[in-house]
Amino acid sequence: MVQLYNLHPFGSQQVVPSKQEPALFCCGRDALLVACAAAGCKVEAFAVGDQELCEPLGCFNTLGRVLHMAYSEAGDYLVTIEEKNKATFLRAYMNWRCMSTGNSRVCVRMVGHKMEESYSESSKVQMSIVEMPLSDPPLCISCCPVNGDLLVGCKNKLVMFCLKYLVINQDLTVLDFKLSLILHIDNVTPTEVAFCAGYIALTTELDVLILKLEPIHKGADNTELYADKVRAPEKLIDEGVKDEVPSAFSSQLESDDFVVCQKPMELRGEESRLCGILVTLESTGLAKEDTEYFQVRYLLYRRFTPDLSSFVFSVEEAKLHSLQLLPMYQTESSMSVNGETAAKKELLSVFCFFSLPHVGYLYTVGNLVELLSTYQYSEKSQQAVLTPQFLHVITSNSLQCFTVRCSAAAAREEDPYIDTTMKACPPVSLDVCTLRMQLFIGLKAICHFNNHVILLTKADSEDITERRKPPRRVLSRKADSVKLKTPPESEPGWNLYIVNTISTIQLYKEMVDYSKTYENVRTESCIHLLSEAHLLVRAALMDPSLTDSEEKEKLLAAFRESCAHLGDCYSRFDTKDSHLALPYYKMSGLSITEVLKRIDSVVEGGTQKYEKGFIFYLNHSLYEDLNEELSKESAAKVLQIFHLAEPNQLPHVLCSPCMKNVCPSMAMKLLQKVELIVPSVVLTLTKAAMALKMGDLEAYKNEMDCYTEMRLAYGFIGEPRLLIQQRDGRIVPTELAVHLKETWPGLLVASMLALHENSKIELEEADSYFEINSCNHYGLIFPWVTFIMSSGPACDKYPEDLSKLQSLLCGPSVDIASVQPFLEPLSEDSNAGLSVHVLCTTGVGEYEKSIDKLLEKCPEALIPYAQHELKDENQALWWNKLLPELCKRTRYVGDDYAILISSLKETLTVVAMELELRDFLNVLPDDGTAAFFLPHLLQCSKKKLVT
Repeated sequence: MVQLYNLHPFGSQQVVPSKQEPALFCCGRDALLVACAAAGCKVEAFAVGDQELCEPLGCFNTLGRVLHMAYSEAGDYLVTIEEKNKATFLRAYMNWRCMSTGNSRVCVRMVGHKMEESYSESSKVQMSIVEMPLSDPPLCISCCPVNGDLLVGCKNKLVMFCLKYLVINQDLTVLDFKLSLILHIDNVTPTEVAFCAGYIALTTELDVLILKLEPIHKGADNTELYADKVRAPEKLIDEGVKDEVPSAFSSQLESDDFVVCQKPMELRGEESRLCGILVTLESTGLAKEDTEYFQVRYLLYRRFTPDLSSFVFSVEEAKLHSLQLLPMYQTESSMSVNGETAAKKELLSVFCFFSLPHVGYLYTVGNLVELLSTYQYSEKSQQAVLTPQFLHVITSNSLQCFTVRCSAAAAREEDPYIDTTMKACPPVSLDVCTLRMQLFIGLKAICHFNNHVILLTKADSEDITERRKPPRRVLSRKADSVKLKTPPESEPGWNLYIVNTISTIQLYKEMVDYSKTYENVRTESCIHLLSEAHLLVRAALMDPSLTDSEEKEKLLAAFRESCAHLGDCYSRFDTKDSHLALPYYKMSGLSITEVLKRIDSVVEGGTQKYEKGFIFYLNHSLYEDLNEELSKESAAKVLQIFHLAEPNQLPHVLCSPCMKNVCPSMAMKLLQKVELIVPSVVLTLTKAAMALKMGDLEAYKNEMDCYTEMRLAYGFIGEPRLLIQQRDGRIVPTELAVHLKETWPGLLVASMLALHENSKIELEEADSYFEINSCNHYGLIFPWVTFIMSSGPACDKYPEDLSKLQSLLCGPSVDIASVQPFLEPLSEDSNAGLSVHVLCTTGVGEYEKSIDKLLEKCPEALIPYAQHELKDENQALWWNKLLPELCKRTRYVGDDYAILISSLKETLTVVAMELELRDFLNVLPDDGTAAFFLPHLLQCSKKKLVT
């Protein structure tokens, strides 16, 4: 559905002071080129710019009557198809601007003519006409907007010329063409062609074919490689398909009494090879090292059926028109040699437009061939022209301006973060709309250049006659016999207009103002119009000719503003896409505080209601590691919002770095209300953090005593930000973590281990965290120490002091030999004393003594100890100490027999992996049970086989 708005994209207009009736026209940079109808062999040039008057630049004669003309910005040349003496010719006019200076010197030459000898200094100020002879009459032409290459459509073939820059000397460069490729297309007579960066589109009356030329690498035999690549499509049509596609591009079968129309068809991608059209490439010239070779890739084939809704069928009423390929670029600024900033452009996307009289089609033909939009016209169209921002369509009496989705598709090609929580863009499937239908009588032709639309109007002979006759009340049967008079000079019956489109910023502001009329009435219309405004600005920013830094800054400001408006819509309105509030607000550059000020909450029944889009934005923003700190007032407002909308999220909201300035007493009151409904460990830990922030240590202790240490450690997994936060790219401890370091380091260590095991923190981050959150004397308590402590009853006396001592002994700076005498009074009968003694003996290098202590007191911790300590130069203790001791102790069944057997198996697994088979046999006991050791022997031998 096409929505109609009454906006004003068109501003002032000028009349082109052409002395003779225009037949054809096109735009060349800052000039309008007009081929005259009466004289037939004359082209007038007019200045097109920001000035109010359209000034004539001069004129030049052509060698024949111009049938078709096209301008190429690359090379600044005009190419024409001309007729003279019933023959057609293809010519290019180079350096035509010198004719505006009054210079009448003209050089006529053949394409490819050797010019090094014939060109002199006078060649700089003379126009050159390049003759390009063809074996078949040219029918249509197109210039590549990227590199200036030329494509010519003839019956059953397309001819490609490459634009060449010939350097005569350091002061003179001459343009020429080189015939580079011929595409033979069986049984096709193109009515229009379009050419852009290797993409080729052609139409007949009711068929469209889009191809792409792709370069291929040469093999040892150039000819064979070339032939194989280009002739492959011949065998793609099997017998079954041939019945359905007798000959695509074959004209509709007609007779005196009936018309036979083929079925409509659309084939995309590789399927379009099945259209039945064989494309064969013919290279020109001899193969050289720099010769380019191509293969053809089929992109789209579409066949239409004439609209027979009217009772009179006419080919002219049904055929395709306005074929166009539009490139869009990825731009980046670069500094030129002379110090001026220029835009370096890289092709990003290519779009193809074509139209039937009552409907137009816009495709993207890049990596994916996709129909973007369908345009339904209110009446029969005469011609259309596509730009990155608009589609301008003319009917017999109106100029219509439609929106397009080119920038939406190109943006997704350019930025992979679009359609994520980071960035957004209106979808390509968004319904197009008509911005304006401007009345113009007798419109015949249109072209576009920058912010100018050029229109040709011609009054029909009937219209001129009717204007001269007085109105009649009775219909006359002699209407057909009215004699038409030639209009006088003052009323020629035609006009050539330059209609100036208003600036992007001005139209954007009008669209934003217009959207406010729908704000409280039609939500979708408001979002639709703001999306159109956003795409309008986005397309302007992708224009490679945008070099004015001031204008670009204004567009960027409008872009950010449009993102803010769309963020407002998706946060305030209850829509299915409410989640888009988040990326649009991010792209706007607004802070959370600024967004909070923009939101007008709706009062219903005395309570405030916040829509899900705003809650989604606020929730995600608070979860991210932002450097913004909300004021006390803003933090209080956030608490109230979540207390009303999502109370169960309050603990997580309070852990955000943004909420640093929140009032802890207010937070505590709200958390207590939530706890009555949804109690949790995370909520209890958050209450403890708030109590600590208030300085209420008793309340803090009460909260922490609600759960065991293990439950508390796992509670931090639910909300890691209670312990760790990101600041300037670094992991830093929270106030709660600093307090735990002083009062309960065991819980802190256990919690960090739990976070690491559950992928909440990387090992490097945890290591860095402990260097920030500890003094240099403390170290991470070894896992086997924790294992010893968990294998028996917990230490009732001074648990904090014990954890500090263990951490010191695990640290890098304590001289254990010097402190060991002070620790000898500790009894090894308790887990705490055993852990300290083993830490001491290990710290002074007495590993065998440590193993004996563990074998005697806590065999459960033996393997964790060995895995952590018996490495590198101490690895031999696995088979020289641990293995013999375990073999000896497992000879007799005792209380720890099961633990010792399990430890022996683990030890054998490690030894089998580290020793060679012969060495492994030597360390095994002579009187062992063969069945017990056999699996480990097999493991050791398999390891050798694999090696």
